[in-house]
Amino acid sequence: MKKITRFFWFCSGAHVGTLKKYPIEHNKYVGIGATIFFTALFASLSGGYAMYFVFAGNPIAVVFAVLFGLIWGTAIFNMDRYIVSSIDKQGTTNQQILQASPRILLAIMIGVVISRPLELKIFDKEIRQKLKTAYLKGQHRKIDTLEKTYSEKYAMELHKDNELKREKDSLETAINNSRSELNQEVFGDKTDQTSGIVGYGTYAKQKQDVLQEKEDRLKTVMDNQDKMDQYLAARKDYEGVNQIRLFSEHQLDSLSNVAGFSDRNWALGQLTYNENGTRDLDTYLAESFISFLFILFECLPVFVKLMSPVGPYDIAISKISEADIYYAERDKERNIKVTDSVYDHHVDKEIEKHKKIISAQSDYDMERHSYD
Repeated sequence: MKKITRFFWFCSGAHVGTLKKYPIEHNKYVGIGATIFFTALFASLSGGYAMYFVFAGNPIAVVFAVLFGLIWGTAIFNMDRYIVSSIDKQGTTNQQILQASPRILLAIMIGVVISRPLELKIFDKEIRQKLKTAYLKGQHRKIDTLEKTYSEKYAMELHKDNELKREKDSLETAINNSRSELNQEVFGDKTDQTSGIVGYGTYAKQKQDVLQEKEDRLKTVMDNQDKMDQYLAARKDYEGVNQIRLFSEHQLDSLSNVAGFSDRNWALGQLTYNENGTRDLDTYLAESFISFLFILFECLPVFVKLMSPVGPYDIAISKISEADIYYAERDKERNIKVTDSVYDHHVDKEIEKHKKIISAQSDYDMERHSYD
């Protein structure tokens, strides 16, 4: 239990040696340290989950996720620990709030960053369904674009093919009518188009020639249509129209599983809107409450430190700080005096040295002059 308490004291950024002297402050800093620790833990999970989707599909995605999660959690832990420990409790309430305002803004930003990946996990099922719908719509648009491009590029050939089809249908209808008239002529059925004479006579032969002519034309039209269909089918293969298909359910599942962080983040944003573009209030409120929860959780250590009254530990830390500052000032004065004394000593020695050199040079000059 003592180890856990000391660990949370360390997380709170408190000076353990000073805090031990004031038992009434122990629980407060255990609570602050625990809040900082669990915030860092959530940050680690959040960062690792986000990095997992960045490397989705990679065999070592889990390794990257764990490594980044540990680094990210450690960074958030260090930042929160500094933010809480740097708040000075000696000023007025307004001064403390003013001092903590940049730290609160930073805590809000950290809370937003932490909450987003965890929201992706919470709404994972809805995000997958939204991604499937988006991928399917995208495939539909891709197919429509290819078919539109193909239709515009081969408009003349398609028009010719349609004309051949219409002519074929017309000839088939005409051939059926002509064949019926020929049978009526041969069997002597009297109509507006037949003579009513039984047997294969002149009129029957004429109708047979007309029927044969239409059949020959139909054969030619069908041959031309087959050639045109083969040409258009080859063009479809070349343009890629025949190769693209709508995604199957299995393919959609695979695509949603390997979707990156950007796609999933987009899908999460789209969950707050209905199909008609209006705001889905229920999903929007649920997502907002989760974000606010993590923002509050991140700001909680700062708020706890601000709301807590000035305790004996805070006063002791303030006095220790004043003593350290005084010691630093006195230490500065000592160093200045030592430096001045050493410098003066160097100057004196340098002066004596130059005097000796000048004296020796003068004696030498005098001896030389006397010799000359």
